[in-house]
Amino acid sequence: MSGSLFIVAAPSGAGKTSLVKALVERQQNICLSVSHTTRVARAGEIQGKDYFFTSEQDFDEMRDNGDFLESATVFDHSYGTSGAAVHSQLAQGNDVILEIDWQGAEQVRRNFKDSTSIFILPPSKQALEQRLRGRGQDDEAVIERRMRDAENEMSHYVEFDYLLVNDEFEQALSDLMAIISARRHSMTVQTQVQAALLIELLA
Repeated sequence: MSGSLFIVAAPSGAGKTSLVKALVERQQNICLSVSHTTRVARAGEIQGKDYFFTSEQDFDEMRDNGDFLESATVFDHSYGTSGAAVHSQLAQGNDVILEIDWQGAEQVRRNFKDSTSIFILPPSKQALEQRLRGRGQDDEAVIERRMRDAENEMSHYVEFDYLLVNDEFEQALSDLMAIISARRHSMTVQTQVQAALLIELLA
């Protein structure tokens, strides 16, 4: 059977990357799709693990060729998800997580009607700003812009299937794992997983 597709979105600083990383480490048969991006790698980021760092020319060529399942421009940089890579993982029976923004989520939902989408919120605007400053990656102008853009991003929460507030990390992670488990035990999935058992029991 094929795996399930999960979409996780959040404003910058809400903690989705840390939550998804912890989820993948603790759950079996689930992987994170690695996006292509035109932005420069930050300190410690590894090509092919954190992102596929791509030139703007190569990115545009991939997009024009229809190689991306979704693509969007965020903070002046382009991001895209390889359709071939996602389909390959799903075909192997692995669940796949797309850590993308609301624009990309909208594109994916059009092609994957059966995907499960999750939006993560910070507990407050103050907490969001503190997290952005605590990362030590951006100057004041960038932080102010991210805070402005966060309001627009968060207004799209209604388009998602699940809403999760990342206040206490372990609780938020537990909630995220519960959503994954609920999907794995849905009728759609279990009728495939337990096909042989159902035939035996109902024979």
